[in-house]
Amino acid sequence: MPAKAGDDRPVERLSPRQRDALLPGLEAWTLADDGAAIARRFVFGDFVAAFGFMTRAAIVAERMNHHPEWANVYNRVDVRLTTHDADGLSMRDIALARALDALAASA
Repeated sequence: MPAKAGDDRPVERLSPRQRDALLPGLEAWTLADDGAAIARRFVFGDFVAAFGFMTRAAIVAERMNHHPEWANVYNRVDVRLTTHDADGLSMRDIALARALDALAASA
């Protein structure tokens, strides 16, 4: 379950087995070579649509207290997710990836 702001519970890194079981459900996401992050490129019709996605994603990320690494160039948004507190992937990354996928699908 994603952490809420002010949540002090430790974040656990996913084991390779957990990671491998969860990644097939995130078809558009790719695993970093070191296994510590996932990444995806979102492509929209124009800059306004891409920026709108980023705005909605920022609100979701803030509520989850889990913030993406991202870059925007015109209609593209490149996102990288990792949990620095866990030194790799955690359930926070999986939950945020699913939320971003849903936002993009509704854009």
